[in-house]
Amino acid sequence: MERTISFGSDANIGVFSRVFDDIAVVPPTATEEFREALSNLLDVEVLVTTIQGSEIVGSLLAGNSRGLVVSGLAGENELSLLQEYREVLLLERGMNAAGNIILANDAITCVHPDLPASVAARVEEMLGNPVTRISFAGIKTVGMAAVASGRGIMVHPRTTAQELAVLEGQTDLPIGTGSVNMGSGLVGTGLLANSNGYLAGNMTSGYELGRIEDIFGFLER
Repeated sequence: MERTISFGSDANIGVFSRVFDDIAVVPPTATEEFREALSNLLDVEVLVTTIQGSEIVGSLLAGNSRGLVVSGLAGENELSLLQEYREVLLLERGMNAAGNIILANDAITCVHPDLPASVAARVEEMLGNPVTRISFAGIKTVGMAAVASGRGIMVHPRTTAQELAVLEGQTDLPIGTGSVNMGSGLVGTGLLANSNGYLAGNMTSGYELGRIEDIFGFLER
């Protein structure tokens, strides 16, 4: 099956969607083709909802198998759906675009370096990992500058050696640099990955797909 797709005509599929090993969360504007691709390639149950009435679900939602972190402006019905699958933490003030400022899987939790200490402590408690304040290539919105799954972590191609060293000190998972959508280093905007598979924006080149498969260990498939 094709490993690339667009959201409507937009290659930035990670802005609109968030995936975990068991579920994917997409807005109602997601086409049936998009939902089926997630279900088939990533082996997930697809949940359909907006976050704070917006379709940019990937920018407003983060988490792992233990919990979800979501914008504090999320509505009651939106939260009710998410709470069927995880405990949910609301970011109620200041930086609340959780998907932009948090990179998480079951092994690591990285956050925007300027996230207040009190909020970082709540995120740490919810997701069950020590919080690491970090940037990638100097980009503080770590959730858009990287993608983390149970198989590996892909970061912006200009991530520094120092930034990589910090990340490598947090996990034994494979870590590598790469890009999506013909050279975009904001890999979180154009790549969805979990332990079962991946789906990239439709502008992603064959070379970039090969790099994704190498980092996340899908070359044998």
